[in-house]
Amino acid sequence: MNRIFRLFLMMALAAAAAAGQTSDSTAPESTAPDTKPTRSAPHKIDRSAAYYHYTLAHMYEEMVTAYGRSDLATKAIDEYRLAIDADPSSEFLNAGLAELYVKTGRIRDAVLEAQDIIKRDPKNLEAHKLLGRIYLRSLGDMPAGSGTDNVLKLAIEQYEQIVQIEPDSVDDHLLLGRLYRLNNDLIKAEQQLKIAIKLDPSSEEAVTTLAMLYTDEGDSAHALQVLSSVPDSARSAKLYGALGAAYEQRKDYKAAIEAFRRAVVLDRDNLDAIRGLAENLLNDGQFDAALEQYKVIADSNPEDAQTYVRIAEIYRRQGKYDLALENLKRADTLVPDTMDVPYNMAAVYQAQGRYDDAIKLLQDLVKRTEKSDVASSQADRNNRAIFIERLGMVYREQENYPAAVDTFRKMLSLGDENARSGYQEIIDTYREAKQWSQATAVAKEAVQKMPDDRDLRMVLDSQLADEGDVDKAVADVRSFLKGKPEDREVYLRLGIILTRAKRWKDAEDAFAQAEQMSNKGDDKAYVWFLRGDMYQRQKNFDQAEFEFKRVLSATSPADPQSAATLNYLGYMNADRGVRLDESLTYIKQALSFEPNNAAYLDSLGWVYFKQGKYDLAEENLNKAAAHMGSDPTVQEHLGDLYQKTGRLKLAAAHWERAVQEWSKTVPDEVDGEALASVQQKLDAAKVKLAKEETEKQ
Repeated sequence: MNRIFRLFLMMALAAAAAAGQTSDSTAPESTAPDTKPTRSAPHKIDRSAAYYHYTLAHMYEEMVTAYGRSDLATKAIDEYRLAIDADPSSEFLNAGLAELYVKTGRIRDAVLEAQDIIKRDPKNLEAHKLLGRIYLRSLGDMPAGSGTDNVLKLAIEQYEQIVQIEPDSVDDHLLLGRLYRLNNDLIKAEQQLKIAIKLDPSSEEAVTTLAMLYTDEGDSAHALQVLSSVPDSARSAKLYGALGAAYEQRKDYKAAIEAFRRAVVLDRDNLDAIRGLAENLLNDGQFDAALEQYKVIADSNPEDAQTYVRIAEIYRRQGKYDLALENLKRADTLVPDTMDVPYNMAAVYQAQGRYDDAIKLLQDLVKRTEKSDVASSQADRNNRAIFIERLGMVYREQENYPAAVDTFRKMLSLGDENARSGYQEIIDTYREAKQWSQATAVAKEAVQKMPDDRDLRMVLDSQLADEGDVDKAVADVRSFLKGKPEDREVYLRLGIILTRAKRWKDAEDAFAQAEQMSNKGDDKAYVWFLRGDMYQRQKNFDQAEFEFKRVLSATSPADPQSAATLNYLGYMNADRGVRLDESLTYIKQALSFEPNNAAYLDSLGWVYFKQGKYDLAEENLNKAAAHMGSDPTVQEHLGDLYQKTGRLKLAAAHWERAVQEWSKTVPDEVDGEALASVQQKLDAAKVKLAKEETEKQ
């Protein structure tokens, strides 16, 4: 018996019941009038007539749904109205009419109908749920920023009423928690999600939503606590994915990899889990394994441009630039108007040393985002700042310092965080150019423009210390100590200033305080790195090595801090001529993550020099000089190489450049022994060259 036949049968039964019903009123005609009927004044309830018209309304409604007979929607509405006229007290009929309004797109009528029900019966659950659903659907249909805040508040109001009427519904508390989260009312969101979990501790949706709330707040410890409350046997792919995200936030990449692997085992088609696995393999420096996972995603979804961008990033970090560009071009064909792809292309060109190509792309991105200075959202201004900062870095790498400074200055109008970064980049550029007074002048300008910014004040203090006013700088930095967790950054800055001033005991005390206030492993690792640098400057090499190895034990190989530590440890030992093979391994490992890092290339050239592999030494030292030719150590290394290979005139030229660069350096940064050594070699070379010239004559 099909659905429509059953409805006709129900209609016939209703008609028969109406015919046999004694009432003061007469049953309405079955055919609806041409004009929309209006509700009559209150009269005696005729439930048989109400049921009869409801049956007709339901039949028309079913035909609209089943066969797309939209022309019958009006008939269904009219029959609902006639049914309500026969039984005005029926909230069921009123709710049915409101639902029909929703189905037929008459949202305003649906809202008015539901509100009318709530006025008569404030605790009518179905009416509140109907309004809640209407507002939720409106939220989904509305573009961002077009009144969504008001609709969100209306939805919250309804679900606040719903959880009072129906307090034991896990789904209602969960939904209200999500609405609060969307409204950035995180405390209330947390409360509702905790209620949902209390009602049903096995609710995966409630557990993962609360965990993601904590993760979004940066509270990965609480996220892991919530997720770990679910036993392994009950964990789904979704829950393992949330675990992976929490571990990733803590930079515990190996634990994140394991969690995402389990998610993939449970749901092999879950591309989000595969993407999480790939991302954390990349974070952990497992480039080939990450690449394999991204290729799985690309095979499953060839139209996913972002996957090709990530593949390109891996190839760039491996130094496989042609493959990186190939994948970026593929992404560009899928999303030709995006700014992400040309930005990543510029990064590849920069790594290749194709500075003009990188600059052209970045200049175009900066031009495309010019309106972001004042007129657009902070997110747009942040994107513009990223493009400007990269462009400035390319100019600086070219040693085109004026262009770099002019570019970084464009960041100053893009919001406080971007302005702070802009000032810092300008100061770093002047320092790299050895224009110390200009660096200090900009630091003073930054403090004048942003007087309440503690970090910029400490940058200025560092500049003053470098210029010789160490006591004043240290006193000012100490004034920021408040006995709060934020003091960690102050102690770090103190330690750095005191290390450069060679006040070793005070520096060690500052680092000890910073370490004590460091909670996370990577925070402690940074302290160990700075302490290792301090010991190395004191020529306490064993203690420095101990600190550097602590860093390596606590960080992922792909972490920039880990790469810098590998290089530092390798160079320190190579410079002393000890454990050269081990040093070579460390430096090559650092370069595997940053193939064109000039400092690492210098270290590689130097360890080859120490091993007597002069061709390899020359190749890498020249690469380093191409990127950081103003570095006195690089120039000294080239001079030593050319002397060793019988090219004394070239050696003298590079030693002379090294002396010139040392002379431009602030006193605290000058390695006195290195300067004396290179000066001695230069003087001896000049004597020898002069003698040879005399003998020729």
